[in-house]
Amino acid sequence: MDNSELKILIFKVNNEYYSTDIMEVERILGYEPTTKLPDVPSFVDGVINYEGKILPVISLARRFKFNNKDIDPNSKVIVTKYENGKIGIIVDAVSEVKDIKLDELEEPPKVVNGISKGYLKGLVKSDNKIIIFLNMAKILTEEEKKLL
Repeated sequence: MDNSELKILIFKVNNEYYSTDIMEVERILGYEPTTKLPDVPSFVDGVINYEGKILPVISLARRFKFNNKDIDPNSKVIVTKYENGKIGIIVDAVSEVKDIKLDELEEPPKVVNGISKGYLKGLVKSDNKIIIFLNMAKILTEEEKKLL
């Protein structure tokens, strides 16, 4: 794999395709009910025990304000790594791992469904679909990371 390629994990939230760099993904777990925490933002589902440590788990659907989305038994938790921590991100389904060429990655428009440009790395056109490419490390603000 040369520098002009990227391996991405494609997943679905609210019937849209999203992806992230596979290097940000540690593993994919089946959804398990979380321990709820008081006084956290609504998109925080709770915490789970992951490899003997506490892992905060957030709902991507709620993070993006898709409030009508319930977690179902097919939901998955993508364990992602950022600077000095890990977070679990609930998605509806994990689709595939795919190699893309960097020139398939387009700059995101200024506003995409209210999703902040901060955690949008770009858009991938693939098989007649547009896949939103997320920067998982930026899904939470610094304050939110401290909160968790």
